[in-house]
Amino acid sequence: MKIELREYQKQDYYALADIIRKTWNYDKFSSPKTAGKLARVFLSSCLTNYTFSRVAVLDGKPVGIILGKDIDHHKCTLRQRIGQIKTILSLFMSREGRKVSKIFETVNGVDRQLVKECGKSYPAELALFAVDSECRGKGIGKMLFQSVLDYFKQQNLDEFYLFTDTTCNFGFYEHQGMVRRREKRHVFHMDGQNVKMDFFVYDYQY
Repeated sequence: MKIELREYQKQDYYALADIIRKTWNYDKFSSPKTAGKLARVFLSSCLTNYTFSRVAVLDGKPVGIILGKDIDHHKCTLRQRIGQIKTILSLFMSREGRKVSKIFETVNGVDRQLVKECGKSYPAELALFAVDSECRGKGIGKMLFQSVLDYFKQQNLDEFYLFTDTTCNFGFYEHQGMVRRREKRHVFHMDGQNVKMDFFVYDYQY
């Protein structure tokens, strides 16, 4: 088994969107078609928001990604922004898509509130981190995480933060030395059911 780490490439897009779809269980609260669109909206949004990328490749197939952002030096290209807009428009073409998009808006609002409550301006952000569930336990997550740590250190960025929640393996971040700074519970009303989720901000200081 040989794992290669390299920069994100355009041809990685659909494989990584599928990993995101499975990681965040989008099929649990939408149809397969909408779940795919949701994953592409999320990935496209993350791709407008990074200065460092590493994709883990196993047997020629992308199996994980990490994106880091140097906030002061970040610039979003026109191509990235157009890609994001196209995926959002595709999602909004269906009633179901418009409905589930409200969940995204709520999550973004919770995240903004949490980082505001931290009362500081971070120089860097870990913007995306996902590993294929079928490849966990192979050390891929640790390799990707170390790559972004090395990047931030090389850029003299002595602190960074990330958002996560109870749909993710947030314990991983604690094992890597990150500290939970804020948390908030939110109740979503979906298909006549109340679904509780906890949202967190973690940070890391060198």
